[in-house]
Amino acid sequence: MLERMQGEDPQQSRGLLIVMTGASGVGKGTLRERWLADKDVFYSISWTTRERRPAERDAIDYHFRTREAFELEMQEGGFLEYAEFVGNFYGTPRAPVEAALARGQDVVLEIEVEGAMQVALSTPEAILVFIIPPSLTELRRRLEGRATETPERIEKRLKRAREEILAAHSFRYVIVNDDLDRAVADLEAVTRAERLKAQRMSLESLRRVVDS
Repeated sequence: MLERMQGEDPQQSRGLLIVMTGASGVGKGTLRERWLADKDVFYSISWTTRERRPAERDAIDYHFRTREAFELEMQEGGFLEYAEFVGNFYGTPRAPVEAALARGQDVVLEIEVEGAMQVALSTPEAILVFIIPPSLTELRRRLEGRATETPERIEKRLKRAREEILAAHSFRYVIVNDDLDRAVADLEAVTRAERLKAQRMSLESLRRVVDS
């Protein structure tokens, strides 16, 4: 039976918006897949203009779009956030995220750091989780191991990763992804802590407690 991330109290009607971010190659995708394997949660699939990698599937890993289609969606305000990274655009479609939250379903975004900062500004209730590698040496090993990037592109990613990791202190939560099981447990702890915050309990729910 699927575990619902919404928690035990049905009065907490709006879902949590959990934003996972971090430098390219830190293992965000693997961590997210393991964490959400048994959960009833809406995972927002991003749009991107980059080329599809051999193992990737359209509308499952990303919505692969032309630059023209992406820019049109930008002009129409269709993205919750968007960012350009290493020459390609990435963006989160707004409508499906807002619909899922409104129906009480938790939503997880896995997005670039610049986009996560946009969400933090526009949606203060968003829960930002920054995933970092144990070291830049390990991050380089992971990027080279993917065999999908040129040496020049890897150096660009590492340069940007240094800057992003140093900015992680401004995020609400930081998780070191050096052990997958431990990182999953840390994410579970984050969602439990957020769900126990008093402001997520409606006044009507509290009245029911004292009146029962």
